[in-house]
Amino acid sequence: MTRPGDRLLAEVAWLDRTRLFLIVFASLVATAAGLLLPGALAAAVDAAVAGRPSWPEVLWLLTLGAAEILSDVIGGIWSIRVTSSATAWLRRKLTDRLFALGTRSPFAEGDAISRLTSDCTGAGAIATIVIQLCTAVLISGGAVTLLALLDWRLAAVFLGSIPFALVLARSHLKHTADDVLTYQRVSGEIAARLLDAVGGLRTIAAAGIADREADRVLRPLPELSGAGRGMWRTQARMVWRSSLLIPAVEICALAAAGFGVLQGRLTIGDVLATLGYVALGMAMITRIPLLTTLARARSCGERLAEVLDSPVPEPGTKRPENGQGTVELHQVTVAGALEELDLTVLGGTYLAVVGRSGSGKSVLVEVIGGLRSPDRGQVLLDGVELGRLRTEELRAVVGYAFERPALLGTTVADAVGYGSWAGDGAVEDACRRAQVHDVVVRLPLGYHTPLTETPLSGGEAQRLGLARAIVHNPRVLILDDATASLDTVTEAAVEQAIESALPGRTRIVVTHRATTAARADLVAWLEDGRVRAVAPHRALMREPGYRAVFTEDDS
Repeated sequence: MTRPGDRLLAEVAWLDRTRLFLIVFASLVATAAGLLLPGALAAAVDAAVAGRPSWPEVLWLLTLGAAEILSDVIGGIWSIRVTSSATAWLRRKLTDRLFALGTRSPFAEGDAISRLTSDCTGAGAIATIVIQLCTAVLISGGAVTLLALLDWRLAAVFLGSIPFALVLARSHLKHTADDVLTYQRVSGEIAARLLDAVGGLRTIAAAGIADREADRVLRPLPELSGAGRGMWRTQARMVWRSSLLIPAVEICALAAAGFGVLQGRLTIGDVLATLGYVALGMAMITRIPLLTTLARARSCGERLAEVLDSPVPEPGTKRPENGQGTVELHQVTVAGALEELDLTVLGGTYLAVVGRSGSGKSVLVEVIGGLRSPDRGQVLLDGVELGRLRTEELRAVVGYAFERPALLGTTVADAVGYGSWAGDGAVEDACRRAQVHDVVVRLPLGYHTPLTETPLSGGEAQRLGLARAIVHNPRVLILDDATASLDTVTEAAVEQAIESALPGRTRIVVTHRATTAARADLVAWLEDGRVRAVAPHRALMREPGYRAVFTEDDS
């Protein structure tokens, strides 16, 4: 049964049929010229030895050489074009699927990047790899045929090496395929761990666990090293075996040709042609490294097919009902994070979510905002299940601001207005309320300053993220540690501005600060993926366990 990766590679190979046929044509011309060259050389040498005019033979020899060189150059240029266009197509297709999967994607960020970069490049070269291998087979077959036409004994000597060549190729493929796939899989895993570590760099530094985190990131390194050593061992074994096989075949063929000269069957030129045909006939041996490249392309195809075959959730079709932003969670479970969690947040409520690290706070707000689907249970917004809402409608009524916001767009104004139809006035007003307008106007081009030329501190980036959330004018505003880098005075001013800009809106804020929790209407206290209590901060402060949450964060 054809593997999904192989089906994808077949589709990739046929993307640019026109250039593919041109590459095949150029390869055939180069192959034909290469096979005719030894015979042309033999004719020129025999003419020179016989003392007759050899310029027609020399002219034919030069013509064949020029044709082979020109065909190789043209084929190489077209091969680069085909490979680059195939790689670009794969990256576009993979990007579309990753965006469609969104936060529901099972692929870690670092692993996804690895597939977008090296795997797309490896799979994009499949057409040229196959053409090179097929060309090698044609050259080898053609060389053997020409040897047989020259003298069947020469062909018999050469054919005696084929079993050894087949064993060599089979052994190489057998030992390479698993190592290549393991190497790519572990590389993606290390990339994913490294990206996670870089994202939490400040937390790691503050906790003083840099060495422990480095050990975690590099834990798969022995497996990667083992796969790499396995590939090199296989490559080295192939090189020294082929290095012995090729000269041995050439010596045997040369000896057979020598006997042919002594017996008058062959000329001196024929001996030179024999050496040329033997060298061409061993093309498959010299191209064995291409089998490694082919194995890598197939493993790349498998990894890409894993993403492309991942089912995309059915999009919702409903519009949100009119309401005040009431959120309800019923028996919500997310493996490893939340366990049969029930929570109701009435419209217009300012809810703070607190808990120790790992208690499930960020996962909870991701579920509330529709960034993650629960494994079990229901999440309702004003009585409508989130999964049934159209994505664009959901994003219009739920706004987000994060601890480390990703600012997208060309300019600062683009970053604040990203995903909305807000004009310059609305963008500026949102920045004023987020307490970041004074920072922006000091930039060289103000709101039109390119993001690449805008140095921002953590707090300034957070406030731009807050402004982006405010400018959407959402029904429900979710702040996931979005004010963690602000001092308490600025945070209080921002909260007051948000209350003024979005009066009566539901606000759900993940926080580690007691002062923030104290300003909220209610606090949801999470512990081990469950809501331990929902009450005002003042009432919860009577609980030692609740007070310990803030004590630990302050220590």
